[in-house]
Amino acid sequence: MKKIIYSLIFILAVLPIVSCSKDDPDENQSIIQVNSKSKNAFDKWLDNNYVLPYNIRFMYRMETIESDMNYTLVPAIMGYSIPMAHMVKYMCLEAYDEVAGVSFTRKYFPKQIHLIGSPAYNNNGTIVLGVAEGGKKITLYNINSLQTIFNNGVDAVNDYYFHTIHHEFSHILHQTKPYPASFSQISGADYVSGNWSDDQFISGYLQRGFVSAYAQSSDDEDFAEMVSIYITNTADYWNNLLASAGSGAAKIKAKFDLIDTYMKKEWNIDLSTLRQEIIRRENDVFSGKIDLNSVEID
Repeated sequence: MKKIIYSLIFILAVLPIVSCSKDDPDENQSIIQVNSKSKNAFDKWLDNNYVLPYNIRFMYRMETIESDMNYTLVPAIMGYSIPMAHMVKYMCLEAYDEVAGVSFTRKYFPKQIHLIGSPAYNNNGTIVLGVAEGGKKITLYNINSLQTIFNNGVDAVNDYYFHTIHHEFSHILHQTKPYPASFSQISGADYVSGNWSDDQFISGYLQRGFVSAYAQSSDDEDFAEMVSIYITNTADYWNNLLASAGSGAAKIKAKFDLIDTYMKKEWNIDLSTLRQEIIRRENDVFSGKIDLNSVEID
């Protein structure tokens, strides 16, 4: 689970809401069963752009059975769900298609994406921005703040949403094919579990050999943080991060080298190529080349 600390509590504006699988399924046939109720234009667009090519169910209507009842949550507004669906498809799914092939994306990407309008607040001052469950589902929170976050630029959108998506997908990959044990040994004694958000660990993490405070919690989170931060930021950002790490840079480099080799060997994915593709697509979106509001079917 990905957690991010905030010193201020967000106040969300109240906006009007717009509104039997077989034991041995055929891998070429969708396992997503469509219900009989009337579909709107967005539902039909999702069928064409998520169900048919990827066998993914994009859930923008809040479903109680799919939600975490430990939090007080509100549904996502459809007017924000539509651009989020476009961005996930263009900036994430199709980036993996380009680098690893659509068969890879279809096989390994979670089959459910569930949107929640509000953040999920924890008692320790952190909020949950996203969570992956057993490689089956990714839940994204705080969708109703999308417009404000988008207006703050690509870095903000990555911080709130896409860093989380890539982080959780990285977990699925290493849980399917484990990374080398030598990765865990590089920072083994420095992992602090749930104490990563304590004052003594929330700063200085770069010098300790981590790319984020949360990466200090465990080797698995360290792996996922390194992948997601690397592929959602420019080469200049990564080089500046290493320069700022001082003595910690050696550990970061050593861990990244293992990750880079692992991704090439096990998944035939070059992380630098994936980063270039993601950033190209981010630039398309934020330069206005991509219509994020259309639900027309080609």
